[in-house]
Amino acid sequence: MHVLFVEDESKIASFVQVGLKEQGFVVDYCDNGDDGYKRAIAHEYDVVLLDIMVPGKDGLSILRHLRRSGKNTPVILLTARNELDDRLEGLNLGADDYIAKPFFVEELVARMHAVVRRSAGDRQNSLSVGSLKLDRITREVTCNQQIVELTTREFNLLEYLMRSPGRVFTRTQILEHVWGYDFNPNTNVVDVCIQRIRKKIDSTDDSSWIESVRGVGYRFRKPELP
Repeated sequence: MHVLFVEDESKIASFVQVGLKEQGFVVDYCDNGDDGYKRAIAHEYDVVLLDIMVPGKDGLSILRHLRRSGKNTPVILLTARNELDDRLEGLNLGADDYIAKPFFVEELVARMHAVVRRSAGDRQNSLSVGSLKLDRITREVTCNQQIVELTTREFNLLEYLMRSPGRVFTRTQILEHVWGYDFNPNTNVVDVCIQRIRKKIDSTDDSSWIESVRGVGYRFRKPELP
């Protein structure tokens, strides 16, 4: 998942980012509400983690403007305040969940999976194209019923392409979603990672699942109809 995390407490921000990245998430971090709002509006995220009390636009204001603008990205509110009024206001504004500090990263991850499942539907728990299957919960990939060992980055890239078979993604789009928006756009890491994935999944199949589109980027091959 590609996550936007808006939090101004440095200690909390640090341990949450480390915990999420260990779980395979790509995290964009902002320490103030103004920057967080700009990113949330300008880009597509799988989930937004939003502290209520941040400098600039506060979390509830950000949430209110996101929903008014038509953004339906799942939002989990983070706050040290446990008053009922805060919880109700956040939920009424369109928050998908609410977690009070302090919390365990494991619980946060579980809640993130839950809100994404609810927003996208249970079909998104696993992706299947032809003989290739990817489980987003267990993070297991199989091809022709053989387990394929992928690194975290390789798994995230493959998942991103498998979500939309036949759709062409530019290298910039892939970089932004899998590596993060601040990554150097002139690097060749996308091509290198694609080559590694191909070696692992194409060795168990007859043709390449990931196709190159010259001058544009890559797409995941649609399976041939019987």
